[in-house]
Amino acid sequence: MPAHSPKQATTKNKMNRIRQIDPVAASGKNQQLFAVVKDDLGFVPDLMRVLGNSASLEACLSFSSALAGGVLAVKLREQIAIAVGEINGCGYCLSAHTMPGGKAGLTENEILAARRSTAVDAKSDAALKLARTVTLQRGHIADTDLHATRNAGLNDAEIVEVVQHVALNILTNYTNNVARTVIDFPEVKPGALEPAGAEARTTAGCACA
Repeated sequence: MPAHSPKQATTKNKMNRIRQIDPVAASGKNQQLFAVVKDDLGFVPDLMRVLGNSASLEACLSFSSALAGGVLAVKLREQIAIAVGEINGCGYCLSAHTMPGGKAGLTENEILAARRSTAVDAKSDAALKLARTVTLQRGHIADTDLHATRNAGLNDAEIVEVVQHVALNILTNYTNNVARTVIDFPEVKPGALEPAGAEARTTAGCACA
């Protein structure tokens, strides 16, 4: 990952609505957690610096680490993150997951499809449809939605993890939208075409674009 440039630092001072903890000046638990993130990614993303204002940094990293060891493949995890980020109008998360999605094996067309909550593979498509419905309906999905997911081959462990990945991404989406976290990844703006007949998503006040 590229280091932050002076231009980026200036932009941060103008745009961020919640302060970012400087990893160099961090101490205690934050210092340890930032070191882990830097070892993994090569730098400390702005979202992590925002989360460093509270105990949520450790909680978010622990949640993410636990799900990374779950039953869903990394490719599908990135597809879900892209789908939920698009629905919630979070340019930061959309940007942050597009590049890793490519590294996980997603093609450009698959990434665009994920932004529309679709996939060529029937099981992945069902998982993305479930993620979309859970996000838009705040978890209050119909029996038919759950039956369709099971009929596509997802078992209970996979269904639960889809829901939990939605929850994790909503956490980061909402944090970025409130904080107006400056994007420190190659920027991808929300606004992919919605599937025909899909419910309109709310992007008013999106802070990440």
